[in-house]
Amino acid sequence: MTTTAGAATSVAAPGTREVSGARSRRRRHGDTKVAFVMLAPLVVLLAIFVIWPLLHAVYISFFTWSFYASSEFVGLDNYVNVLTDQAFLASVLRGLGFAAMVVPAQLVIAFAFANLVKSFSGRMAGLLKVTIYVPAVISEVIASIIFTIIYAYRGGILNWALSLVGRDDTAWLGETGTALPAIAVPAIWIGMGIASLIMLAGLLDIPEAYYEVASLDGAGWWAKMVHITLPLMKNIFLYLLVTGFAGSLQFLVVPLVMTNGGPLESTTLPNLFIFRHFTNDLYAGYPIAAALLLFLVLGSVSAVIFRLVRSEKAVDG
Repeated sequence: MTTTAGAATSVAAPGTREVSGARSRRRRHGDTKVAFVMLAPLVVLLAIFVIWPLLHAVYISFFTWSFYASSEFVGLDNYVNVLTDQAFLASVLRGLGFAAMVVPAQLVIAFAFANLVKSFSGRMAGLLKVTIYVPAVISEVIASIIFTIIYAYRGGILNWALSLVGRDDTAWLGETGTALPAIAVPAIWIGMGIASLIMLAGLLDIPEAYYEVASLDGAGWWAKMVHITLPLMKNIFLYLLVTGFAGSLQFLVVPLVMTNGGPLESTTLPNLFIFRHFTNDLYAGYPIAAALLLFLVLGSVSAVIFRLVRSEKAVDG
C-alpha cells in the first residue's frame, strides 16, 4: 500500500508542477497585457507629439519647404549650408561657452544652498526652500526685464553699487566682453531653484548612519564630504550636468529679451539663431536642418558627459 501511495504521489507531482507553471505563465501574460494597456496612451501621445513631428522635421529638412510656396527637393543642401555657415558654428561655440559659465556655477551654488537647508529644520528650512524655488516659477521674460533694469547703464542697481567703491559705470549689456557673462547670471538664477531642491533630495537620501560611523572613526567635515557625500551624490551631479548643459544650450528668451543677440552677435545663442531664420527666412528647410544639427550637438555633449562622469549603482542604505 505504501509503495502504491508513493507511486501515486510521484505520478501526481509532475502534473501539479505543470498546472502551477501554466498558471504562472497565464499570470505573466495577464500582467503584460495590463502593462501594455496602461502604456498605450503614453505611447500614442509620444508618437503624436514627439516621434511624428521629429520624422516630419527630418523630411522637411531635405526640401526648400515654405508656407507660401511649393517645396522643392534639395537633398543635403540645407545641411551643407548650415555646416558651412560661420554664424551658426559661432553660435554653437558661443552656446557651449555660455553653458560652461552657467552649469558649474549653478551646481556649486545649488550644492552649497542644499547643504545650508539641510543644516536647518522646521520653519526655517521650509522658508529657505520656498525662497530658493521662487526663480523657478517666475517667467523668463519677467526675470530678463528685472536683470535688464539691474544692468542699466544709467540708474542701474549694479552700477550704483559699484559707484560706491569708486568704479565707473559700465554698459554691461552693451559691450561684447561683458554681455554674455551678464546674461549668464539670470540663467543661473532661473535654474538654481530646481537644482537646489534636487540636490537637497539627494542629500536627505544619504543615511545618517554613514556620517555617524565616520564620526566614530574620527572623520571631520571635509573627510565626510569627500568620502561620503560627493561619491553618493555622483548620480545627482551627472543628471544635473546633462540637463543643465542641454538647457543652457537651448536658452532663447533671456538673450532675446535682454540683448536681442547683440552687441555684434556676441549673445546670439543657437536657439536665437534658429528662431531668427525661422521667422525671417522664406523657406524653413534651413532652420529645421540647423535645429536637427543642434539636436545632434546636444546628444554628443550628453554622451561626452556620460563618458567622463560614469554613473554609479544606487546604494541601499
